[in-house]
Amino acid sequence: MEKFVTLTGVAAPLPIMNIDTDMIIPKQYLKTIARTGLGKGLFSELRYKDDGSDNPDFVLNKPAYRDVKILVAGDNFGCGSSREHAPWALLDYGVKAVISTSFADIFYNNCFKNGILPIKVSQAELEKLMDDAARGANATLTIDLPAQEIRGPDGGVVKFDIDPFRKHCLLEGLDDIGLTLQKAGAIDAFEAKSAAARPWA
Repeated sequence: MEKFVTLTGVAAPLPIMNIDTDMIIPKQYLKTIARTGLGKGLFSELRYKDDGSDNPDFVLNKPAYRDVKILVAGDNFGCGSSREHAPWALLDYGVKAVISTSFADIFYNNCFKNGILPIKVSQAELEKLMDDAARGANATLTIDLPAQEIRGPDGGVVKFDIDPFRKHCLLEGLDDIGLTLQKAGAIDAFEAKSAAARPWA
């Protein structure tokens, strides 16, 4: 997992409440267990017309937001079924942070396990950040994880809270496997001791 320290990038406004995981990545894309290639299906029912062409009205199809790294979204982002493909699709597309007033618990946890930073802010702060994100090519935000702050294009700052352990894992690029591998020496020593004590096993 890549380390997350600071992120500066274009933020796209998605002022939609209750964006569920099926809207993020529809069920027809769930046949794979690979984490790559899912970006093409991100928000596909909103991004594409019935004939497969781009929907010019959807924010991610607008020229200013083609390389978006941050989403500023409405309440209860990531609700619905507990598909891990949702954060995989976001990350594969290039989105590394999502800002909202609230997240569904399973989606929220899955984000951290996949190197995406979900940030909870107040309604007033979300409205300010949504306004920043609506600036098109000038919709650039900087997320500073060590300082736990979001800096807007006009110099405004929004502070955010995060669990210290999750913050540590993002800063160090540690998913569950990475955390386990940190104990590799102790695991190897235990296995060697166990093998010596029970050579017949």
